Amino acid sequence: IHMRQIYCDNSSTSFPKAPGLGAAVGDHIDHNGYNISRGNYSKAYSLEASVLETKELLCDLFHFDHYQNVVFTPGATASLNMILKGILKKGDHVITTSMEHNAVVRPIRQLLEEGVEWDKAACDENGELDPSEIAVLIRPNTKLILIVHGSNVCGTVTPLDEIGKLCKRHNILFAVDGAQTAGAFDIDVKEYGIDALAFPGHKGLLGPQGIGGIVLSSRAASAMTSLIAGGTGSISDQEEMPDFLPDKFQPGTLNIPGIIGLRHSLKFLTGEGLSAVKEKESQLTKRFIEGIKNLSAVRLAGKDTAYDRCPVVSLDFKKIDNAEAGFLLENEFGIMTRCGLHCAPHAHVTLNTFPQGTVRFSFGYFNTISDIDYVLDSIHNILKR
Repeated sequence: IHMRQIYCDNSSTSFPKAPGLGAAVGDHIDHNGYNISRGNYSKAYSLEASVLETKELLCDLFHFDHYQNVVFTPGATASLNMILKGILKKGDHVITTSMEHNAVVRPIRQLLEEGVEWDKAACDENGELDPSEIAVLIRPNTKLILIVHGSNVCGTVTPLDEIGKLCKRHNILFAVDGAQTAGAFDIDVKEYGIDALAFPGHKGLLGPQGIGGIVLSSRAASAMTSLIAGGTGSISDQEEMPDFLPDKFQPGTLNIPGIIGLRHSLKFLTGEGLSAVKEKESQLTKRFIEGIKNLSAVRLAGKDTAYDRCPVVSLDFKKIDNAEAGFLLENEFGIMTRCGLHCAPHAHVTLNTFPQGTVRFSFGYFNTISDIDYVLDSIHNILKR
């Protein structure tokens, strides 16, 4: 087999990024690298307009209509910490699922020390969640339900609609980890009743690393305290943080190069159309699953269909160590994957792939059917030995 370079680690970060992203960020730094909310001159004001446009593009993407309620953060992990630690206090109860990433698990572990209570709704061995598993865990002091929308281990998607209705019925705040689905799935914040959507800019949104955010309902924003305080360029005469958005959660200088890059990638994504992106990624995933589901020497973690899932497929190699399989794929075939527990040990326990983990193949919009066939040939080659 001719050696190629095939990137199959889009769950970690998308690559390549939106065409022209580097030039867009570089142009900003070289010609427009001012600050916003700090300078009383026209170039600062026009830059502020670009930042607002980025928020408006995000509102369009997530079906939301208050651009000031979009808060920029360094990424989904920072967003999830802000949500959890900003909302939950001693005596509060939070419900998550058994498929969560450590970006949710570890902040909650810290909050347990402060007297927060936690339950995990059990997902089945395909990573699928029955909403009734959440319903039975609700208590009078349940303040927040936070769920991962799409698994970064096996691609299984959680039913946001039903859980949103459950939260509304019980007047509980509903937060969603959109790390794997923002930009790949149509997430309707209003229709699903989402109070806080955490998203990264560098995965499905095809933007640069180090930028992400939260789409916040006004209800969630008023329930949240700001973890970081500082200058906002507004009400500078007061020692207290402003209580209006986005200033309440955006002190200090923003990652403006990241925001300008995100604006560029959002325009690209909007031009392509979310449905076209989802359809292509679904076709790639389907082709891959069909090529491996009858192989006896590998076990597919999670469900064996491409329907309603993220473009993420995890394999547990039975005859060789997963780390060795990953090493051979890269060294001999140029295929980049990720081995191990993927920062989601609870998910691997649920999927019966703990402690050995899996080799994860995660596809993106710029992969091709030819890439998938090459990866399948390479796996067959390794298994023949």
